[in-house]
Amino acid sequence: MKWKKLVILAIITTVAMGCTREVSSNQVDTQTSTTATRPSAKAGNFQAGEHPTQGKLTVVTEQGKQYLEFDQNFKTDKGPDLFVILHTSDTPPVSGIKEKDYVTLAPLQKTSGNQRYALPNNIKLANYKSVAIWCRKFNATFGYATL
Repeated sequence: MKWKKLVILAIITTVAMGCTREVSSNQVDTQTSTTATRPSAKAGNFQAGEHPTQGKLTVVTEQGKQYLEFDQNFKTDKGPDLFVILHTSDTPPVSGIKEKDYVTLAPLQKTSGNQRYALPNNIKLANYKSVAIWCRKFNATFGYATL
């Protein structure tokens, strides 16, 4: 008699745990599909210029607006006067960037971790081939990601 109750209890526990796991995976799938519905125009990986720079860059579009997103693995060295720029070349020069070849988006928010930058509506991303972390003070490219 005790065996039957124990077996029934074990079966109920197993079924309940399976249902809980299924609900959790459905919740994860819902979150994943929400993220996946954000159309991604372009992506690239950061590379070193004058300084070690790493991480992934993704261009996303949400409600007709484009954003640059740096992933959690983004990292570059600290420096003065750092900016995020769009450059017309796949591989921006390490130093001596010419004013006609880039557009400044914003000051770099931080030297590591997730970040997001809105692209102004008047910027045509198709005119640019890379995103760079640029030191304005010394006209030096810390790192870049080809789009």
